[in-house]
Amino acid sequence: MENKPKLILLRASVLVLMALAVSCVPTKKLSYFTDINELEEPVANPKLQKIIQPFDRLYIRVLSTDPQTSQIFNFSEDSRYDLSGSLVGYLVTDKGAINFPFVGDIVVGGMTTSQAAAKIQKALNELVPNTSTIVKLVDNKVSVLGEVQNQGSFTFSQEKLSIYEALALGGGMTRYGNRKNVILIRQEGDKIMHHKLNLSDSKIASSDYYYIMPNDVVVVEPLKSVSTSYANNTISLLLSSVATLVTVLIFFRTY
Repeated sequence: MENKPKLILLRASVLVLMALAVSCVPTKKLSYFTDINELEEPVANPKLQKIIQPFDRLYIRVLSTDPQTSQIFNFSEDSRYDLSGSLVGYLVTDKGAINFPFVGDIVVGGMTTSQAAAKIQKALNELVPNTSTIVKLVDNKVSVLGEVQNQGSFTFSQEKLSIYEALALGGGMTRYGNRKNVILIRQEGDKIMHHKLNLSDSKIASSDYYYIMPNDVVVVEPLKSVSTSYANNTISLLLSSVATLVTVLIFFRTY
C-alpha cells in the first residue's frame, strides 16, 4: 500500500505531460519557407499595376512652369492633406469617372495610374500647354484578420506590398496560424474572389497574389489542431493543479 501514493503521482504526471505534448505545435508548421533548400534559381514576379476601379481615390498633381496653372489645378499646401494626414484625392464614381476642374468628367476606370495620367494630361493640353500629370492611388488599405498578433485595417503607401509585408503590419502570425492556408479576398470586377495561399511554398513569389492590392483582405486560418490546443491549455492547467494537489496530499500523508 505504501507504493500507492507514488503510483497516483506518476499517473498524474503522465497525464500532464501528455496534455502538454498534444498542445505543442511542430516547428515545421511554424516555418514559412519549408522548401528554401530546393530553390535552384530566383523567382521572377513582374508586378502588374492596379486597375482603377469605382470608389478608388486618386491623387492628381499637375506640373507646369506656369505658377498660375499649378495654382488652378493643384491643391494648396494647406489643403493637400486631410485631418487624418492622407493626401486629398478625387473620388472615382460608380461609372469610373472623376470630375476634374475646368475639364469635366474624365473616365479613368479600367486604366492603370500611368494610363490615367496620360489621359488627363491630354485633356489638359487642350486648355494649357506644356503640362505634366502625376496620378497616384491614395488611401490604400489592407485588412488582416485571423491568427495574427494584431487584427485590423492598415494603410500603406508602397507601390509594392507583398503578402508577407501585409502580415507584418498585423504583427505577424501567431503560433497557431496555418502558413499553408491563408485566404486572400479580393474584388475582381464585380466579383468577390477567394484565393488560398500557401506561404510555406517559396514559389508563391511568382504568384499573381504575392503582391497586395488596395482593399484586399488577408485571413490567416488556424491550424486544425488549434481548437484542441486551446482546450488543452485549460486541461493542462487543470491537470497541473490536480498533480500539485496530489503531491501536497502525499506529502502530508507521508509525514
